[in-house]
Amino acid sequence: MKTHIFAFTLSIVLCLTARAGLKWDQTAIELHPTVTDKQAIGHFKYENTGDKPVKFKSVKTSCGCTAAQTQKEEVPAGEKGEITATFNIGERTGTQVKTVTVETDDPANVTTVLTLKAVIPQQLEITPTFVFWGQGEAPKPKTIVVRAAKDFPVKHLKVTSSSPDFRAKVEETGNGQFKIDVQPQETNRLIASTLTIQPEDSQKIFYATARITNARAVQ
Repeated sequence: MKTHIFAFTLSIVLCLTARAGLKWDQTAIELHPTVTDKQAIGHFKYENTGDKPVKFKSVKTSCGCTAAQTQKEEVPAGEKGEITATFNIGERTGTQVKTVTVETDDPANVTTVLTLKAVIPQQLEITPTFVFWGQGEAPKPKTIVVRAAKDFPVKHLKVTSSSPDFRAKVEETGNGQFKIDVQPQETNRLIASTLTIQPEDSQKIFYATARITNARAVQ
C-alpha cells in the first residue's frame, strides 16, 4: 500500500513539473540611458519549460508612456521569446519605475509583473532654481549656477526673463558650467519672473524663478 501511495504521489509531482510554463530570465531590469536617449528599452526573455503551449491573455503597462510588445501570442513547449518594454523618456529625469503585467493561461503562473527601472540623468543641474529678494531689499544681483552633464556638451546658454523687471546675465565659467546673475530693477513691488534657460542648438528648456516677496530674504 505504501509503495502505491508513493508512486501515486510521485506521479502527481512529475505531472506538475511537466506542466510548468514560462520561466523568465529576469523580471526586473535597470537601465541607464544617456541624456540624449529618447527611449529606454528592456528585453524580458523567457522560455517555455513545460510540455504544453502557453498563451498570452493580456500584456498591460502601468502608464501611457510605456509600451509592451510580445513576439508571439502562443509559446510552444521548449521555445524561447521575449517581451519588449519601451519607455518614452520625454522630459522626464531621475529614477522612473514602470511595470508590465503579463497574464497567461499557465495555471502555475497566471500573472507575472515585469519591472523596468530607468535612471535618467539630468541634462542641466540648476542651483538654486529659485532666487528671491525681500520687499525693500537692495536690488543686488543673485547668482544661479548651471552645470551640464558630462555627456551633454553645452557651449552657450540662452536665458530670457518673462518680466522686464528682471535682468539675467549669463557667464561661462568653464567645464560646462555657467553663472547666471539675476537682478531686479527695483524691489518695492511684489513681482515675479520665470527664467527660461535653453542650451544652444537644443530643444530642451529648463526653468528657474525670480521673485520679490513680502518677507525679508535669507542672506
